[in-house]
Amino acid sequence: MNILAGDIGGTKTVLAVFPHGVQPRKPLAEMTFPSARYDSLGEIVKEFLDTVNLPVDRACFGVAGPVIAGRAKITNLPWVVDGPALQSVFHWSSVELLNDLESVAYAIPVLESEDIHTLSAGVPDPNGTIAVLAPGTGLGEGFMTWDGGRYRAHPSEGSHVSFAPVGPLQIGLLTYLNGQGFDHVSFERVCSGALGIPNIYHYLKTTGLEEPAWLAEQLAASADPTPVIVSAAHDQSRPCELPKAVLDMFVAILGAEAGNLGLKVLSTGGIYLGGGIPPRILADLQKPVFLDALRRKGRFCKVLTDMPVHVILNSKAGLLGAAAYGLGG
Repeated sequence: MNILAGDIGGTKTVLAVFPHGVQPRKPLAEMTFPSARYDSLGEIVKEFLDTVNLPVDRACFGVAGPVIAGRAKITNLPWVVDGPALQSVFHWSSVELLNDLESVAYAIPVLESEDIHTLSAGVPDPNGTIAVLAPGTGLGEGFMTWDGGRYRAHPSEGSHVSFAPVGPLQIGLLTYLNGQGFDHVSFERVCSGALGIPNIYHYLKTTGLEEPAWLAEQLAASADPTPVIVSAAHDQSRPCELPKAVLDMFVAILGAEAGNLGLKVLSTGGIYLGGGIPPRILADLQKPVFLDALRRKGRFCKVLTDMPVHVILNSKAGLLGAAAYGLGG
């Protein structure tokens, strides 16, 4: 019998069927759905299973939100995913719900060398705790601990803690967002695709950085400003300081929060960046600003310098991790 695995995000939902007894590298069938066009995960699952016409015995989903008592409210969608209800509707033997960062973490042991880009080799502890951050639509965080026989992933909603600005420019960002009515400014609000990059862009415009007419036109015509801003930052034919400054600030904030998480869980096994954004800005992450921000923690700079830092290049990591967990690792 087969298992249905899913990576359920605010932007897209990826479902796949995997056979039992093999490593989750080659699904029998896979489809991607735009999440916001559907009213529920159950609606997507029904459409998928009707299309692929494969038998499924059980399911495991990584979902972008906290999982409590088998249910999850998706952070950036008006969905509630109810594991027992899905099990009943589709007559499965079991349904497992994982936080999306648990899913990404469970993929790490099954990723191959081409799935990873190393920013800093460090001095890895082979059984050390592993930290995982994933900036995409939102900002996910999680970690893994070694239990003596295998790694176990743990969920976190750490991205919703209070943003801690570093330096006058970031303090200005916090002040700007407070002025926009946000009494609580989280790291996700300044370090994600849906919120962070647009918020940084609007703030830096107020500091006097010029927005060229061609960029304003592109942003006005786009439903999602983040890809436009990232593309403009990398456009060598039309150099523009505003989007470049946005990415510089984004990378510095991401580095600082990666270092924060690394210290909180003492991730001597490494820090991994997942999500959709890091592979797209790999050249920016390779600049000194990222690792400098990650390691700038006073007396603990050496501890952080020894922690390996990697970027997960495989865009299906969340799906592979859900499958790996559902198949029993």
